[in-house]
Amino acid sequence: MDTLSNAVEKTRTAVLVDFGGVITSSVLRAFTDFGASLGGDPRLPLDLLSRDQPSRTLLADHECGRIDAAAFERGFAERLRVHGAEVSAEGLTARMQAGMSIDQDMLGLLGELRAAGRPVALVSNSFGTGTYDGVELAAVADVVVISSEVGIRKPSRRIYAIACERLGIDPEEAVMIDDLRQNLDGAARIGIGGVLHTSAADTRRQLAERFGITA
Repeated sequence: MDTLSNAVEKTRTAVLVDFGGVITSSVLRAFTDFGASLGGDPRLPLDLLSRDQPSRTLLADHECGRIDAAAFERGFAERLRVHGAEVSAEGLTARMQAGMSIDQDMLGLLGELRAAGRPVALVSNSFGTGTYDGVELAAVADVVVISSEVGIRKPSRRIYAIACERLGIDPEEAVMIDDLRQNLDGAARIGIGGVLHTSAADTRRQLAERFGITA
């Protein structure tokens, strides 16, 4: 039996943080609510984005900046229509994200970490337009790395490396906070610790107990 499982894994100094689903409420819930509004299977949008290859390609191309929001919306609206959901392309990404709200507790935690001298980098896969409206990103993080701006998306190792380079730290000094396990797995491949986010309180606890990062 591993008697050290609850011990501090490694003392680290810096934090990388996701936006959607961490600084905001759940993306998965918002997309499911949108799916329910279409009158069919509430899981359809998420199922397409995770399992339907044309939809997956549209998402990857959009997140990496190869196509803009309007092109993604046209393509994804068509994929939804193919699967029985009649939907207008215009403003589709905004409607998909309509149920998301900013988590003020997470903003507070990040502010406390920065005030305590902990460097913070935002590492986010972009989606649609207006995703970051209402949040002053420079007040949230010392460094902002958006997938469409660097042409690489999570869980590629390179996007995490860019964040660490811009912070001036080694990956072994950092922890990634994300609501998706696959993104933490990508970060782990270059030595970054991981916190699977469910709430601000739990993330605060994990940072302190597992990695020695306190505000």
